[in-house]
Amino acid sequence: MRAQYPSQTVGPFFAFALVREGGNVLVNEQTLGERITLKGRVLDGDNQPVDDALVEIWQADAQGRFRHPADPQHAQADPHFKGFGRSGTTGEGFCFQTIKPGPVPPSPVPCIAVRVFARGMLIHAVTRVYFSDHDNTLDPVFAGLDPARRQTLVAQRCELPGGVVYRWDLRLQGEGETIFFDL
Repeated sequence: MRAQYPSQTVGPFFAFALVREGGNVLVNEQTLGERITLKGRVLDGDNQPVDDALVEIWQADAQGRFRHPADPQHAQADPHFKGFGRSGTTGEGFCFQTIKPGPVPPSPVPCIAVRVFARGMLIHAVTRVYFSDHDNTLDPVFAGLDPARRQTLVAQRCELPGGVVYRWDLRLQGEGETIFFDL
């Protein structure tokens, strides 16, 4: 029998095998671009933190290129940037050390793709996170969303002594539920 993928399992046990130390750090000293920290919480329908979820992100480098053969410019992608990370959640939430991605055409604004796995979910949920210091309505996907709910995808920029932090909470259900995409 082949090993199951996280989306083929049910229960809180999958995160233990899939979160590696340092898996939430996508950068090193040589990575190009604006260093940022993306922090947030995964919240349930009662607005309580889910302390055993798994959050994955994948994103372009500072020039809007992916280190993936499907990107026609992948050979020019920053070799010092991972582009993918995983973070398990605790009561404090999740945290990623990354860079602000460059925009990927046809969008003129940056965003990060996000996938979340959590107990009680039979399949992962997919969404995006945008940045509060950009006009996200220029992005065709963002512009096509219900204006009353768009803000569920926007991380708020905070300038702190240790650097730039973007705060963003994922709400799995209930009031203020994050917009998820059916992919």
